[in-house]
Amino acid sequence: MTLTRALLAALALIASLASARADVTATDILGREVTLPKPAEHVVLAEARHLAVLGLIHDDPVALVSGWRLARALDEPTLAAYRAKFPNLDQIRPVGAGARGLSAEAIIALHPDLVVLTLVDQNDPATELARQQIEAAGIPVAYVDFFSHPQENSMPSLRILGKLTGAEDRAEEFAEFYETRLDRIRDRLTPAVPRPRVFFHVHAAPTGCCATVGTGVFHDFITTAGGVNIGNETVKTVQGNVSLEALIAADPDVYVATGGTHMAARGGLVLGSGVDADTAQASFDALISAPGFSALRAVQDGRAAGVWHMFNDSPVHIALIEYLAKTFHPDLFQDVDPNATLAEINARFSPVTVPGTWWVTERK
Repeated sequence: MTLTRALLAALALIASLASARADVTATDILGREVTLPKPAEHVVLAEARHLAVLGLIHDDPVALVSGWRLARALDEPTLAAYRAKFPNLDQIRPVGAGARGLSAEAIIALHPDLVVLTLVDQNDPATELARQQIEAAGIPVAYVDFFSHPQENSMPSLRILGKLTGAEDRAEEFAEFYETRLDRIRDRLTPAVPRPRVFFHVHAAPTGCCATVGTGVFHDFITTAGGVNIGNETVKTVQGNVSLEALIAADPDVYVATGGTHMAARGGLVLGSGVDADTAQASFDALISAPGFSALRAVQDGRAAGVWHMFNDSPVHIALIEYLAKTFHPDLFQDVDPNATLAEINARFSPVTVPGTWWVTERK
């Protein structure tokens, strides 16, 4: 080989290696280009519960996560399920406290190759300052969103995580699963289909009524499932309150309550991870038989349901959308089985299965 040819071959190899080093590039949910020298192996999560999102595209998501902010942690039954399968879970380090608290110093000390922030973080001045410090230390930051605009951003966000962590094929597989089910709902809800008026009672309890949603995640779910969110008529933020009298006067066609184990202390709707069906049913029966609620036409007509509140920050919410569509339009979605959707997610995608009760309706 001549000297010239050898030099050209060396230059080509160098260019190839340089190209490979800069090959992992994704555009995050804010339109920012994020480039890594290789797929991330040490990730810090701004939302600890997004470990379960990584679990949809990685067999061992715990091995990827070096640190997390615990303000929005996974619930205890889900943590227990991950800990049982992945004992290294307790080696993940906390990197912040409070609703949006984030320690740039703690993150930098972990030497991660990627920090994942959320769309909610974008508007927090303290988190923005931390982000600037993290990036100044040479650590890439990517924004995702599974909460603020779930239908618009969940699959793009999952694909971003897939690209940046070397799981593009798995992310695409879940996206196809999700989008096929979402398209089925949207295709059937033609403009000719009447939309029931829905009241969404969040963190539901028979006293202190009633927190509801105006915009954002649950509003999107209601609309996508073919309902009209009547909370949006008076509440112009993500969450607000209306009186029980206002709820009765609104006379919704469908009443949907959300709850979780956090509502047990208030005598509210208890369901979700680790909750058995009898406990969930008893709490729902107590809620809808309470004064005022029992007078609702939706309750009297058998058009009341309860759902787990924590569907609100994960692509698994596709099962909730199916459940709501079936609740709003039972004749149109007779063949849709949200329980089967959850079972398939557990079988095909999630590394752990967490027992629980995710929805409940009135006793027949």
